[in-house]
Amino acid sequence: MPTAAPKIFRSFFITEAERSPTRADTKHPLTNPKAHVIISQQKAILSQKLGLVLADSPHGGIDGGCTTAEGIPEKGINLNILLKLRDMLEISGFEVRVTRDSDISIHDDGIEGIAAQKSSDMDNRLAIFNESSNAICVSIHQNQFTDPKYSGAQMFYSNSNKESEALARSLQNSFVEFLQPDNTREIKQCGKELFLCYYSENPTVMAECGFLSNPEEAALLTTEEYQSKVAFTLYAGIINFIES
Repeated sequence: MPTAAPKIFRSFFITEAERSPTRADTKHPLTNPKAHVIISQQKAILSQKLGLVLADSPHGGIDGGCTTAEGIPEKGINLNILLKLRDMLEISGFEVRVTRDSDISIHDDGIEGIAAQKSSDMDNRLAIFNESSNAICVSIHQNQFTDPKYSGAQMFYSNSNKESEALARSLQNSFVEFLQPDNTREIKQCGKELFLCYYSENPTVMAECGFLSNPEEAALLTTEEYQSKVAFTLYAGIINFIES
């Protein structure tokens, strides 16, 4: 097993601008050597502790999720982050399964009507979450609120699995450490209203990565560069959870 991260791993999230020696954003993991310490020191043992990560992109097909003020749907943002996260985890030696890898609904054939298709899609995503007993599950979302002033990531979990709270805390801390240092949001326990979190048998978190109703945050979330940073932030939180 190599003792340093492969060069291809770095290429997922370092842009030409970030390679500039004049760039001042050394706090961010994608330009901070600490990111590579995380990868190089732990790569050899992490996949032995937990072999499977299930990543969920919750909207697809006719279901676009919430939108920015300009009408950009949540579903594409979620999917882009999910695919980047999948690549990072796979390079680190994890087995990764995703609920969708393209803009489709995974409802059963023959289901008609948007509501019925969304319900079937959710049932099938839950079945993927529960098909293995040795996994952690992360569902990638974007938030929305009537007041555009609100911003920042927030993790939701259920007490259905005793490890979900620790996973939520690790992911929340990762956002504060790497991407949103001013984020003061607390992790929040959910009930049956968050279907996947509540009925998943594995450690599961719904990761609200930001607010599309906030113009500044929405502008960031619609860029590939920031989506890569969110993916790495989730990756770091997953690793810290496994280490603990």
